[in-house]
Amino acid sequence: MKIPNRSSDRFDWTLAFIILLFCIISLFAIASAQTSGQYGINYVPLQFRWYILGAIIIAMAMVLEPEQYKKLAWPLYGFGVLLLFFLMIAPGGDGQIAEVRLGAKRWLHLPIIGTIQPSEFIKTFFILGLARMVSKHHEKNVEKKNTLKTNFFLLGKIMLVLIVPLAFIIRQPDLGTSLVFIAITAAVIIVAGISWKILLPLFACGAAAGAGLLWMALYAQDFMEETLGFDRYMFKRVYSWLDPYSYPSDEGFNLIRAITAVGSGELTGKGFQGREVYIPENHTDFIFSVIAEEYGFIGASIVLTLFFILIFHLTKVALELKDSFSVYVCTGIIAMIAFHVFENVGMTIQLLPITGIPLPFISYGGSSLFSNMFAIGLVFSMKFHHRTYLFDADSDD
Repeated sequence: MKIPNRSSDRFDWTLAFIILLFCIISLFAIASAQTSGQYGINYVPLQFRWYILGAIIIAMAMVLEPEQYKKLAWPLYGFGVLLLFFLMIAPGGDGQIAEVRLGAKRWLHLPIIGTIQPSEFIKTFFILGLARMVSKHHEKNVEKKNTLKTNFFLLGKIMLVLIVPLAFIIRQPDLGTSLVFIAITAAVIIVAGISWKILLPLFACGAAAGAGLLWMALYAQDFMEETLGFDRYMFKRVYSWLDPYSYPSDEGFNLIRAITAVGSGELTGKGFQGREVYIPENHTDFIFSVIAEEYGFIGASIVLTLFFILIFHLTKVALELKDSFSVYVCTGIIAMIAFHVFENVGMTIQLLPITGIPLPFISYGGSSLFSNMFAIGLVFSMKFHHRTYLFDADSDD
């Protein structure tokens, strides 16, 4: 196999083109979302600025090699946990360091930097920490047999890495981001080589627990609130998801408007800035409803196809890599993006409950875009550097 030496040959031009297409879609969608005049600021140039900064982040991320990221994984993970801890203890309210919106304490106001959402940043840091821990476990046990005992030991360490940030995020509360962390962990567990004798009962118990929580949310709310510590707003999300028309002016308002917008787009849509259905904050969580209304089923399908191409390409990159750490990082990134897309689109069409998860690379938001661009930067780095330090048997062909 001929190993490419030129930087241009090792750069992932396909991935760069995909991100460029997402940038164009994002700017057009956000421009349309503002036509109702509900905002006092133009978010299009701001989003374009975030993309420029995101491109710089990708370029900076490519400087380091995977082995260097492996060394930085725990410090970055610790920094992310520290941000979550600081958010928890910081004073919240108007004019305070921590911002509280609708009872959720998720944002920090920092000098010079501005407003950030720590839970968005730690997603990628968590992926790095999880990938390092799993890869190091396999390196230390490479000469040992893969027994149920070693599998349980690995699973326990994975749970410890997960539970620390998850506890802080649930406390905010932020159910949507909590589910993202669980999805990332599940994906890494699947590819980590753990026996299916453990995974099948584990996932079955997880599914049963999820079904049990849904049943209790409908029929045992007091027990969940008083004993398990759940917030009342989570129950309303479930009720408005199952029957939004019973809460037309409360929790079900956004869902009803989103369904109306998607349906009114029909096959070809109403055209650019032809949107008629009003949805609050549709430049963030409900940006997909804007796309579906203005460009119809065809436009929405094109966007979903582009996400499929992105995930397929990332999967292809992961399969080409030989370093286990890089493979686990790519796996976590694929799971993070895929779950975001599935949940965001699903909540817009009533397939899933509304959880406030943005649509990757399209919804407005500096923290979300920065986190996603850093994650993509890691993929660029691993694709760019992996042949410079790792040689396999095929390289002699």
